[in-house]
Amino acid sequence: MQFTTLLVDDEPLARAGLRDLLVQDTDVSAIHEARNGHEAIESIRRVRPDLVFLDVQMPEMDGFGVLKEVGAAQMPTVVFVTAHDKYAIHAFEMNALDYLLKPVTEERFAKALARAKSSLKSRLADEANLQILSLLETFAIPQRSLKRLAVRSAGKTLFVDVDDIDWIEAAENYVQLHAGRAEHLLHVTMNALEKQLDPGLFLRIHRSVIVNVRRIKELQPVTHGEYVITLANGIRLQSGRMYSEKLKALSANPF
Repeated sequence: MQFTTLLVDDEPLARAGLRDLLVQDTDVSAIHEARNGHEAIESIRRVRPDLVFLDVQMPEMDGFGVLKEVGAAQMPTVVFVTAHDKYAIHAFEMNALDYLLKPVTEERFAKALARAKSSLKSRLADEANLQILSLLETFAIPQRSLKRLAVRSAGKTLFVDVDDIDWIEAAENYVQLHAGRAEHLLHVTMNALEKQLDPGLFLRIHRSVIVNVRRIKELQPVTHGEYVITLANGIRLQSGRMYSEKLKALSANPF
């Protein structure tokens, strides 16, 4: 299956890096480039590429501005490229959209490209459009993260500020909140709670563990993309393999 691509990024080196990876795929028939959001819109309308690698953070018009201007119905398949924007990453995952974290690794790029090619072959256009619309709605509605949690204990209700929480672990249909020396049991699932927490403050590192990133003192890679996370209070937590990209992004400086 032959397909055309468009690389959208205001950094020439970033575009060159993606181009070097794309040219290795014999299914890619043409590679176009755009240096900013305005050029991206013009290229999408003129060239009509099958696949777009779209940088999120660009001056004047960012990637989301491109989506709004082109419209979900007219957008090709998209792989978003972002540099440590935790809110954006959370939004992509929530809406089942693929993304790459800068600096882009060859292994992660290969996975994203394989997924995009699979989508080009099988995904219905309406499904892709709905995902884009859902993403735009996510960013159109101001995010309202929880500030505190009400916990029932011994016949009374305690209020726990989320800023005071060090880490959270799953306990079947409950979660255990660890805040300093205190522990609180809350009747909610991990998935439901994660969606209500500030993605810039809380990071899921395992299907059963969420941590307050401000409490992380040390990251130690162990094996197969897993890490041992040491908190400021000395607690050591093990990450899951599927969360390695998030921890890599967390451990990188934003420059």
